[in-house]
Amino acid sequence: MASAVHALRGFWRNPLDGLVSLAAVLLIAYCVGLFAQWAFVDAVWKASSALECRNLGKGACWAVIEARGRLILFGLYPFEEQWRAALAGGVMIVAGILSCWRGTHTVARLAALWGAAFAAYMILMGGGIWGLTPVPRSNWGGLALTFYVFAVMLILGMPMAILLAIGRHSGPRWLRVVIGVAIDIVRAVPLIAILFAFALAIPLLVPAELAGERLTRVAIGYAMFFACYQAEIIRGGLQGVDPGQAEAARSLGLRGWQIQGLVTLPQAFRISMPPTVNQIVSAFKDTSYVSIVGFFDMTASASAALGTGDWAFAYVEVYLVVALIYLVFGYSLSRYGVYLERRMDKAFRR
Repeated sequence: MASAVHALRGFWRNPLDGLVSLAAVLLIAYCVGLFAQWAFVDAVWKASSALECRNLGKGACWAVIEARGRLILFGLYPFEEQWRAALAGGVMIVAGILSCWRGTHTVARLAALWGAAFAAYMILMGGGIWGLTPVPRSNWGGLALTFYVFAVMLILGMPMAILLAIGRHSGPRWLRVVIGVAIDIVRAVPLIAILFAFALAIPLLVPAELAGERLTRVAIGYAMFFACYQAEIIRGGLQGVDPGQAEAARSLGLRGWQIQGLVTLPQAFRISMPPTVNQIVSAFKDTSYVSIVGFFDMTASASAALGTGDWAFAYVEVYLVVALIYLVFGYSLSRYGVYLERRMDKAFRR
């Protein structure tokens, strides 16, 4: 309470500050009132057609979500099979929730959890076994596609980032130079260029049977881009660990990989946790870049939902819903990062 009172006093240090603060509060309240009037009071929640929704009220036309919501969430995925995409997305969300449980906070358990979740996701989305109709990855889209790209980025990118960080921090000189040059080259190239290279250039350089599926190549390219940025964050954490920690572990007879896994890396992750969470949240939002190389992620699917022309007037409502979905997942990742920071702090204080 005292801190809140102190913060409020900062807005009323003198009459001018008080007037400016009061004007700002009134302006914000006015804008919130206008939005509430548009979004809730005058809104149309159900309509049989776009024309009816447009003529019924002066507020938001949320009926567009009921009419075009499946396209936003599932993209070009076959209509009769969309329950599989919904279930696959639910599996990934459950895996994320279980990752918050303390019982899964070991490398082996997290690897098993995400490995099983990703395998279930691929079976549900791709089909071809257990009587599930095969669905090519070119038809994957919407939020389900966003989950796929994000999962591949984390599952492949984070281990890759750890290896790159360790190699650049404590590897032999030749390895540090090679890794440093590779990381600097990737970081100097825009993400869009990386995605275009993996989508279009790789099939020209390697045989078709080795090139793989285009969506997989793009996801791997995105994972590599994330790994190079994340490697520098982890390397910064490694540099913040007292060298005496490794020397003490070495004196106790621990081997190099044991020192890294049990002593150095846990402390490095504790130091680098805030920028790591920031990087992961940013990477989740940046999955929308795959739309540039021809995939119907959630953002591209939202644009397609308006492309028929009938519902084009409701573009604000559609993009607000998309923004809300990104907000929910981004905020959840941020709060999970705060939880991990607090848990690590408690563990290191013992």
